Amino acid sequence: MPFVNVKLIKGVFSAAEKQELLVAITDALVTVKGERVRELVSVAIEEVESGDWAIGGKPLSTADVLARTAETSKKKNK
Repeated sequence: MPFVNVKLIKGVFSAAEKQELLVAITDALVTVKGERVRELVSVAIEEVESGDWAIGGKPLSTADVLARTAETSKKKNK
């Protein structure tokens, strides 16, 4: 019985994006293991408060992540 726990910084993903992630992660496991496993797949999303997640000792805020993803989107649209 696969269990996937996804941790995100609160406020980065919309409710619709989180629902999309739940489906996509489930589908990925089904692609690997077969359709019969779908009913056994559990996926949970946990949100961490802004500033309570750090990389290399530097705390990340929701604003930091949104700014970085906006930069990535701009580069893709060029």
